[in-house]
Amino acid sequence: MANKVKVAIIGSGNIGTDLMIKIVELSKTLEMAALVGIVADSDGLACARELGIATSHEGIDGFVKMPEFADIRMVFDATSAAAHAKHDEVLRAHGKQIIDLTPAATGPFTVPVVNLDANLDAPNVNMVSCGGQATIPIVAAVARVTKVHYAEIVASIASKSAGPGTRANIDEFTQTTARGIESVGGADKGKAIIVLNPAEPPLIMRDTVFCLSDDADEAAIAGSVQKMVDEVRHYVPGYRLKQDVQFERFGNNNPLRIPGLGDVPGLKSSVYLEVEGAAHYLPAYAGNLDIMTSAALATAERLVELRSWELGG
Repeated sequence: MANKVKVAIIGSGNIGTDLMIKIVELSKTLEMAALVGIVADSDGLACARELGIATSHEGIDGFVKMPEFADIRMVFDATSAAAHAKHDEVLRAHGKQIIDLTPAATGPFTVPVVNLDANLDAPNVNMVSCGGQATIPIVAAVARVTKVHYAEIVASIASKSAGPGTRANIDEFTQTTARGIESVGGADKGKAIIVLNPAEPPLIMRDTVFCLSDDADEAAIAGSVQKMVDEVRHYVPGYRLKQDVQFERFGNNNPLRIPGLGDVPGLKSSVYLEVEGAAHYLPAYAGNLDIMTSAALATAERLVELRSWELGG
């Protein structure tokens, strides 16, 4: 453990607990030093204690009082967009690097396969959302072939995988993900929809991406999408296409009407994805946890690689 950078997680819900387990089991450069929550008897805090990790149930105020706080270099925030504003203020004042897993979007958006190195000098980087991590790479894959006028994504997750924090973030999810589709994915206009599917047994995460672009070679778009899927699979093995990319052309005589853009002719690309989780915490249906926490872990490990931090301190 002496050769690892010490990190902490604020948020002991599903996302925070899954990320903690990933760091403990998978990371060669990060050491879990503390898990912080606000519910004393939460399953996440109990799991941390079983792993020998320091805990606090007194939120950010309790965190800064912990003896472990001084040695922690990096903090993951897996709470809510509303709570993140205070966390960001406190952590920056203490010089901590922040990786924000809420839709607060205080720092620049980061999607590892698209712009991993672009913002890693920022004191706070934002991971957009689970739906954003699953779909923005696909929008970017189309956008590197042709101009994307409009991109719409639908993220469907099992209701059982959405804890109180995720539910509190629903409104911010749609807004933040739409902005990420534009600023990182490269679409002129983006829209995001999330579905909490109550089906029993719980269904695996599914994502649909629609892009309306300038006309382009279909094989080039399909190849770009497949290449991007393969890149995401390096850190989320359960990420996959459910079928071949579907195409439909809309000419000047039958354009698509896009709110805010008007009538737009072009090529519609439809991409259907499935994200199976690694079941580090919740079962495999919770791919929304896996893609978010895996992206955060990849970002953190790249940060350690780029920073001249003295390991072990």
